[in-house]
Amino acid sequence: MAYFLKKTNRSKGLYLQIYFSFRDPDTKLPKNKCHQTLGFVSDLIAQGILDPLAHYQNVVDALNDDFRKEKADRREKQIGSVSPVKRLGYFPAASVLRRLEALPDVQRLASVRDFQFSISECLAALIYARLVKPVSKSRTAAEVLPTLWDEPQFSYDQILSCLDFIGNDYEKIVEIFTRHTDETYILDYSRSFFDCTNFYFEIDKEDEWRRKGPSKENRKDPIIGMGLLLDAGCIPVGMKLYPGNQSEKPVLREVIRSLKRQHAEIGRVVQVADKGLNCAQNIYTARKDKDGYIFSKSVKQLKETERVWALKQDGFVSVPDPDDNSLRFRIKSTVDVFDYEFTDENGRKHKFKVREKRIVTYNPRLARKQKQEIDKMADKARGCVLSRAKKSEYGESAKYVDFNSVDEEGKPNGKKAAVSLNYAKIEQDKDCAGYNMLVTSETGVDDMIIYNTYHELWRIEESFRTMKSELDARPVYLQNINRIKGHFLICYLSVLLERLIQFKVLDNRFGSHQVYQFIRKFKVTKYSNKEYVNLTANSDLIQYLDQKYNLPVTNYYLTRAQIKKILERPL
Repeated sequence: MAYFLKKTNRSKGLYLQIYFSFRDPDTKLPKNKCHQTLGFVSDLIAQGILDPLAHYQNVVDALNDDFRKEKADRREKQIGSVSPVKRLGYFPAASVLRRLEALPDVQRLASVRDFQFSISECLAALIYARLVKPVSKSRTAAEVLPTLWDEPQFSYDQILSCLDFIGNDYEKIVEIFTRHTDETYILDYSRSFFDCTNFYFEIDKEDEWRRKGPSKENRKDPIIGMGLLLDAGCIPVGMKLYPGNQSEKPVLREVIRSLKRQHAEIGRVVQVADKGLNCAQNIYTARKDKDGYIFSKSVKQLKETERVWALKQDGFVSVPDPDDNSLRFRIKSTVDVFDYEFTDENGRKHKFKVREKRIVTYNPRLARKQKQEIDKMADKARGCVLSRAKKSEYGESAKYVDFNSVDEEGKPNGKKAAVSLNYAKIEQDKDCAGYNMLVTSETGVDDMIIYNTYHELWRIEESFRTMKSELDARPVYLQNINRIKGHFLICYLSVLLERLIQFKVLDNRFGSHQVYQFIRKFKVTKYSNKEYVNLTANSDLIQYLDQKYNLPVTNYYLTRAQIKKILERPL
């Protein structure tokens, strides 16, 4: 049994995967299974890995070393086939989940189906497993669930059935958890943060949901989009999945309206989103629904008169850095009536005027960074022009190049396009470097309050980042679309519980990474028939749990009664 680096020649190039070879216990024949999908060598080089073959061969060697050491440790420590090490770090999530009392409603939703196991208990087990060790569903059943203290007994087929069910009704389950979270912790709907991301699938053929579109990782694979909504306290309150080839802009309208239908008591909501969701129709809908908005807007894409005002130095107020009193940024604003227009889904044009505040900021550090990026892109474009590269080789630098393949009358001349650098575009982008604009309906609110509110969007970006890294939301080893939706629902609920732990249980004293580290590293091992040994290194988070909730989490020796107290103590 060992890990090895599998290299496959495909049309796009050399494709790398890490496989694990083992002997089937029933047939006694050698078998292989995929441990990790790495991707194409060309993509890995683009990500900064200079020699992917050597790099991942070292990873494989390290996996084999760890596997041999773990195997030797098991021989010394194991009694029979049951590992003596048990994971307890999920106990804060279990406490929050019990307090929410959402699982009985999920079970009622499943009551019309003839399941031979508890859907709600399987859902809880999958959330705990995703938090403590995010792996494939087959490995979850075989390797992770048996290591949880409660040892939930669910087969791989039952897990797939559960995913199929919750994925088909994922929006109802999101609604259930949002309502119970509001009843338990009181959500703040005075403003909401919204953003979208997407998840790629390493497949060749598209289907109804996994479609090719603009990928956040600039990949060419089919993707599925996800919209995520947070309340003012940065607690997840809504999630929407959509096919990868669809625009993310209508998703904001759908999620906000859906949330209001589900919770009649919700009043006026101020929507906060980045420039990717700033469009005339979203502003029109927000006004129509008596909501507010704070959107960012690209200064480069402003009308000429508006851009001149934004870049004009008159009216700016300097904001110093509190640490060294140097210039942090400059800010100015204006309130005026602005024209908007859009074409709806039925092809009808709408023109309207709105009175809104526009806030412009200039950040000198951001300006230096953006100018360096522009110079780098312009240098790439210049090199491509000189080498007569294909248009597809320019990438994003193509925006600084003019491709002219028409004659003086504007008709195709049948010749190869004349290529030249667009120096005016380069200088215009440099002039706009460091500038950013916020547009908002909240005309009476102070500029700095608007600015600080918008910059809370990093919380939703952090939620996506933890979903993709800490929870390994991708790659997805599933094909059935409902199971894929179920997988993302598990990831969403895991983020929800982690956020509630972070903000409500730990009073926002610790970051997300510290919370995940505690959940994954808090383990015990059997010491005698009556006692266990706490294997977890001490930390500030553990000390906080000990002092605030009087839990014996700092003990070296733990009895079953003490472990029961840890697991059942309301937090």
